[in-house]
Amino acid sequence: MANSIIDKANDRFKHSHESLAREFSAIRAGRANASLLDRIEVDYYGAPTPLNQLASITVPEARVLLISPFDKNSIKDIERAINESDLGINPANDGSVIRLVIPSLTEETRKELAKEVKKVGENAKIAIRNIRRDAMDEAKKQEKAKEITEDELKSLEKDIQKATDEAVKKIDSMTNEKEKELLTV
Repeated sequence: MANSIIDKANDRFKHSHESLAREFSAIRAGRANASLLDRIEVDYYGAPTPLNQLASITVPEARVLLISPFDKNSIKDIERAINESDLGINPANDGSVIRLVIPSLTEETRKELAKEVKKVGENAKIAIRNIRRDAMDEAKKQEKAKEITEDELKSLEKDIQKATDEAVKKIDSMTNEKEKELLTV
């Protein structure tokens, strides 16, 4: 019973880490990366469709993304979706493929993105602390319902805190890694 609380918390911690990794992959670091386009949805025949389902995305050069639509008629829709997104990169459409040239980052832009990374990391830590609170509440409920003893509750709280500390440490290391990537010229 008590281990299920920790297992559930660890599972939720893992989801938070995966979510953070997805958010970090969308923050561009001056290099071409297909995951930059993961959040872009194209209005394809009236239905919002993820871009990676409508086209193949390749990286022919370090700072260029090449988008080759499976259906050439969708190229205008893809171009519109990229323009309307928060990417801030203008697509170059040659009629059969779209090229996205990732601009190199200025020092100022790098620092802004590093601040953004810190903010996203802080939000992930808040999510981790909320998971810890839920796990602690669940443990206290079990103790109130006489399912576990007071000593078991104390032990469980220590284990929950230990798991939380590890999850926060992982978020810190992910955040520092992304910052380093952004600030490296």
